[in-house]
Amino acid sequence: QVQLVESGGGLVQAGGSLRLSCAASGRTFSSYAMGWFRQAPGKEREFVAAISWSGGITSYADSVKGRFTISRDNAKNTVYLQMNSLKPEDTAVYYCGADRGVVVTTTPREYDYWGQGTQVNVSS
Repeated sequence: QVQLVESGGGLVQAGGSLRLSCAASGRTFSSYAMGWFRQAPGKEREFVAAISWSGGITSYADSVKGRFTISRDNAKNTVYLQMNSLKPEDTAVYYCGADRGVVVTTTPREYDYWGQGTQVNVSS
């Protein structure tokens, strides 16, 4: 069982930056691939970024490539999402997920555990 708690969301102007954190409970955190997803009102949950258990493999949605960076610290049981050059279209609730699979995946249904989400609002 893994429990995930996101933090770091807030209101920022376009062009600004935020760093989201996702703290995980449990001693097996380092064996999970982790992902960040987001969901805007009236839209489906969409993939943002993912990272393998070791941190050696990362994957990004085209819409955030070059602006967002995912990283993890297994000693702290935490995964991060550094978001730079934010745009109004990045406004959404951001969720982190934990995946027991070996392969980094972009599909929400492949994730086994989810946090409660943190709201990010980007004003123009």
